[in-house]
Amino acid sequence: MLGMPVRRFYAVNVASALAWAPSHILPGVLVGAAFGIFGAAAKPLAILLIVLLVTGWVVLHVVRWTLGRGIALLVIGGEWLRAWAGTHDTWLGRNLTSLFDPLQNEARALALPMVLLIGAAWLFFGILEDVVSGDPLVLADGAIYRALQDLRTAPGDAVMIAITELGDTAVVVAVTIIIFLWLAWKRAWRTAAYWIAAIAGASALNTVIKVALHRARPGESLYPGWSAFSFPSGHSTVNMVLYGFLAFLMARELRPVLRVLVALVAAVLIFMIAFSRLYLGVHWLSDVLGGLAFGSAWLALLGLSYLRRQTERIEPSRLLAVGCASLILAGGFHIYRSNATDIQRYAIKSTTQSMAAADWWASDWQQLPARRIDLTGETQEPLTFQWAGSLQSLQDVLLRKGWHTSAAWASLSTLTWFTGSASAANLPVVPFLAGGRFPSLTLVRQSSDVVFLDSRLVLRLWAADVEVTNGQTAPLWIGSVAEERVYHPLGLVTLVSTQSDVDAPRKALAEALDAGRLVSRAKGVMASDWDGQVLLARQDDMRK
Repeated sequence: MLGMPVRRFYAVNVASALAWAPSHILPGVLVGAAFGIFGAAAKPLAILLIVLLVTGWVVLHVVRWTLGRGIALLVIGGEWLRAWAGTHDTWLGRNLTSLFDPLQNEARALALPMVLLIGAAWLFFGILEDVVSGDPLVLADGAIYRALQDLRTAPGDAVMIAITELGDTAVVVAVTIIIFLWLAWKRAWRTAAYWIAAIAGASALNTVIKVALHRARPGESLYPGWSAFSFPSGHSTVNMVLYGFLAFLMARELRPVLRVLVALVAAVLIFMIAFSRLYLGVHWLSDVLGGLAFGSAWLALLGLSYLRRQTERIEPSRLLAVGCASLILAGGFHIYRSNATDIQRYAIKSTTQSMAAADWWASDWQQLPARRIDLTGETQEPLTFQWAGSLQSLQDVLLRKGWHTSAAWASLSTLTWFTGSASAANLPVVPFLAGGRFPSLTLVRQSSDVVFLDSRLVLRLWAADVEVTNGQTAPLWIGSVAEERVYHPLGLVTLVSTQSDVDAPRKALAEALDAGRLVSRAKGVMASDWDGQVLLARQDDMRK
């Protein structure tokens, strides 16, 4: 039809098929094969990969947004500082005047490290305040810790242990010495001195802060001496300074495109080492964020001092080769030598506690949390139900009393939220997190609310990491039961509103459990939406 010769048509058609079909079919085949190879570990690995991708995407867009909006604020702040410096004949005023002098070429180079120093120092002291005062960030620490521990798998552990070993002291010392010797051989004595000061200073200051705060690590202690303390993360601090300062030295003499590439590679390596500490459960989130912030502030301070004086010429390509070679050799040897030991060190440790069934029934139930804490550390609805026994036995009892399992999250059930006619019975339940965990059991029941007909009761149960014993052992679960009302704004979409009153839903659950017992917490936890009572229940063989 287009007048194309037959040979050309078939050549283009076949070539496009060879390129087009694999590009669409092969990814699906690889994903399916991965699920078959990893088996039960495939789902946690997929969730972990999604978490990493989403985190990277969020960080990228936050940085872009900050830079886009921050330039105007930076200009306004710079003008104010320049006006202030012009009226103050002090050391600070003279240095600020020199910094903002457009005739001096160093002003632009010094502006970014100064902004980084102020921002990183502000972030570090903000995190430090939260750690000392126990603000919501500390509550988020526990939730994120448990969430990542539930995602751990043998393949993921192997990768993360190798990554964390790249940030160990042995590798850091080896890379530091090799780079120092290369700088000394190039007779870049000033740069060599800054290099040693950067790594040694960061390590020393990190240790001083750790000893001063004495913050315990998650779980049992994995390290002796001063390293047993947790805040800030030494791996995050020292590796931020090590690879950040190395990238800084190389980027000064590279083209802008190569600068971005070097900075990106260094950032990925630093991020992966820091994330490995979270994944392996040896640091809290605030430890890692505090270490990255402190390392960034120290790095910016050294960069400001380094740029204020005449810099030495360094061959970036050879420095890059030396840095990569030292990391590969030192890191590879350290992984080969220490991997077997570290696999045992970082193995998943059981954190399940044990208590006597009679003690739990009498008073020890108060040791469990009173309210749900989400992934951000915010306190949410009361946990008004505790169950000792298997989830299957509880489900069997409630299914006979009118409760039923919620609709599964699938493509069709998810689309019901985007319709204006979905009923409460057909909507999947949003899986709230408690302490970083998804609900282990979710059941729903049509509400008896005669005023608002389209509503439902939702029961969510989470693992409590506690076992009760009375000759037999049974897991303990904590849960919340709440009323959800369904709305259809303008008949376009479906929205759910969770009601604040939890007493009536708990009463409805108690009516379905004949052997339940209502107990009261201390008056301090009572609120307008909760009378402070908790429903305790247990399966038959735990009543002896």
